[in-house]
Amino acid sequence: MSRKKVLFVTQELNPYTEISIISDIARRIPHFAANDYEFRILMPKFGIINERRHRLHEVVRLSGMNIIVDDEDYPLIIKVASLPGARLQVYFLDNEEFFKRKSVFEDDDKVTFTDNQERFVFFCKGVMETVKKFGWSPDIVHLHGQITSLIPLYMKKAYRNDPVFSNAKIIYTMYDQDLSPSFDLKFLNLAAINDLESEDLVDFREGDMINLNLGAIKNADAIIAGSESANDLVIQYGQENNLPFQTSSSEVDETAQLSVNFYNTLLEDQEK
Repeated sequence: MSRKKVLFVTQELNPYTEISIISDIARRIPHFAANDYEFRILMPKFGIINERRHRLHEVVRLSGMNIIVDDEDYPLIIKVASLPGARLQVYFLDNEEFFKRKSVFEDDDKVTFTDNQERFVFFCKGVMETVKKFGWSPDIVHLHGQITSLIPLYMKKAYRNDPVFSNAKIIYTMYDQDLSPSFDLKFLNLAAINDLESEDLVDFREGDMINLNLGAIKNADAIIAGSESANDLVIQYGQENNLPFQTSSSEVDETAQLSVNFYNTLLEDQEK
């Protein structure tokens, strides 16, 4: 029996980043699921990632696309490395304008970058186009971190007719970090790719503010808490939106195993 396919998109991943709990949970889930699931892992190539130490190299056949953000073309470069201790490859999405800087979402003075909105759009659209180039149809799309928050909406609306994504169940894991307060309503126009209009992004709007988690959850098929402090919100959102949900444990390994169990339950329910 062939293994089910998981498109795993994460903001962070140990050993390439060690910023928050996302790095550790994202590393452990493929470990626990290796026997039953085939993974393809995508993440941003932030400037803090040491290319030489981790032996990243460009994948020429996947690179060369241009991603349009706010009417500007930005080259998408795809790099790859083998995940230590696992038979897995990690694909890194890179661009000089957005990811060269030696920090992630804020500068040394803890001031958030003014172009984070553009960076999010670039990354999420880049993920969609890269997976199309793979020609690889996932059964599950598992998203970690707010930089992935547009992907559920893109799958449900902008790429709704693409057969690569048509059968996938979308899981969004929510963590403590919230960059929403640094975003503004311009985000709705920036993120309106392909045939979308800003009105199609209404799920991300909360009054005069942007709510990244809410926009992701309203277009996901299921949600998971990535930390105990996110449990209450995940329960609330799950109940309000009639979505399957999974809470977190205080232990990273247990949280990772719960996520894998959740995969199994979600796919079993789909097959009934």
